[in-house]
Amino acid sequence: MGGAYSTIAADVLARFQRLQGKLVTFVTGQDEHGEKVNASAETRGLSAQEHCDDIAEQYKQLWRQLDISYDSFIRTTEGRHAKLVLAIVNRIQQKGDIFKANYEGWYCVGCEEYKDEGDMDADHACPTHRAPCQLRKEENYFFALSKYQAQLEELLEQHPEFIQPASRRNEVLGWVKSGLRDFSISRASTQWGIQIPWDPSQVLYVWLDALSGYLSALLPPDAEATLENVVSNGWPANVHIIGKDILRFHAVYWPAILMSAGLPLPHQVFGHGFLTKDGLKMGKSLGNILEPQQLLAAYGPDATRYYFMKQIIFGQDGDFSEERFRDIVNASLANDLGNLLNRTVNLLQKSCGGEVRFDVATAPADHPLRALIAVKAPGVASAYEAMRFSDAAEGVTAISGRGNLYINDTAPWTALKKGSDAEKEEAVAVLCSTLEAVRIVAVLLSPITPAMAQRIYEQLGYSAEDFRSLSWRDTQWGGLPVGRKLPKAKPVFARLEGDLVIDRPQEPALAKS
Repeated sequence: MGGAYSTIAADVLARFQRLQGKLVTFVTGQDEHGEKVNASAETRGLSAQEHCDDIAEQYKQLWRQLDISYDSFIRTTEGRHAKLVLAIVNRIQQKGDIFKANYEGWYCVGCEEYKDEGDMDADHACPTHRAPCQLRKEENYFFALSKYQAQLEELLEQHPEFIQPASRRNEVLGWVKSGLRDFSISRASTQWGIQIPWDPSQVLYVWLDALSGYLSALLPPDAEATLENVVSNGWPANVHIIGKDILRFHAVYWPAILMSAGLPLPHQVFGHGFLTKDGLKMGKSLGNILEPQQLLAAYGPDATRYYFMKQIIFGQDGDFSEERFRDIVNASLANDLGNLLNRTVNLLQKSCGGEVRFDVATAPADHPLRALIAVKAPGVASAYEAMRFSDAAEGVTAISGRGNLYINDTAPWTALKKGSDAEKEEAVAVLCSTLEAVRIVAVLLSPITPAMAQRIYEQLGYSAEDFRSLSWRDTQWGGLPVGRKLPKAKPVFARLEGDLVIDRPQEPALAKS
């Protein structure tokens, strides 16, 4: 679930920035080279390429199911990628930052890195993969990371925004100040990778290869694979969103490689926390691995996306509990928002055939819902911008919660049943104003729950094309057109019931990529 969590967060940010009118390139993908991938392919009786093709299709299917709106899915076996990686290596070599040397150390195949003594358990096991590291001695090519010690310290000290959250920056800065060591960028132990041009016995180490995918993903299909074309097509990135376990590679190795290649640095690296389940670290030995496909099959994309963005403060570690999952999602999406829309549309159908007979733009500025939205919407925007997704969701649910209180306090059904004509007109105004608030809630929530937001918009008489053309300006009060006839009410979010049945395959396919 960790990889899906990163990708959901990146998608929320991308969708928000598009609403803001920004030109967005949202990159995801798959690093496909290395010893681990080759071993997994052999276990399955497939060639490495067949294995990668299969895994890539599984990921693409998963991202479709999760409503991930990526712009570029890069695979490191693509020809454009290999050409660009070699261009980077050529730049680095010309800079004098590549040299050959012997290295002996403890290697974790799962992490695809050599481990320091302090990074392993007492028995030289990897604490992440719970598997013994292998003592290896190889002659490899190295990148002169130590040459960039001063530049990296200066970067982290003078640009505190480069690594977020702040606690991660402090960890990385401490590691850098302890003294950087040159690191291996090639392997002789596998031939599944991009060969070094001047030494075919070696292939590039997966991290230099994989990180360069952020660049090759920006190349248009017909563009020449040059570093100049990468820069002209969007580099540098505004933000890398990653798990904190790979922060060192993104926040230290990657900037140094870019410095050596003469390329601009990304503006920010955001390392989010780990996920646990019922308070325990997930692992095969505990039988508690949570696969996103399980949640999607049981509860769908809206609930899955909403829980992880609402419940977990982005940047901190977070826990999944199925009971809490159902309670939070039901309370916010089914009880508050879904029920508010459903009962309001039903009342409008009964009173005036579903026609919007009040011009919501004429509601006074101090109208309780209009005034609340005027305060909350800018705060939601600020929260999205800062990747405080939990705060953004909280701001939106405050509006839908207030909408229910407003309906209960005004009790329009009473006036519609036995009130005067003026009282009935006021009751219709209450209903239409409530629906305008729900419309704005749909826009505000659309980065997190795009499918549900579209269903809400369609319930309010808008087309799918209307929804696709939304912008943040549509969070302003006054958008619901007078005279519109709404379709009959249909539930936009069904309450979650039952328990999640967890399948525990021996080797989840997506875990092998």
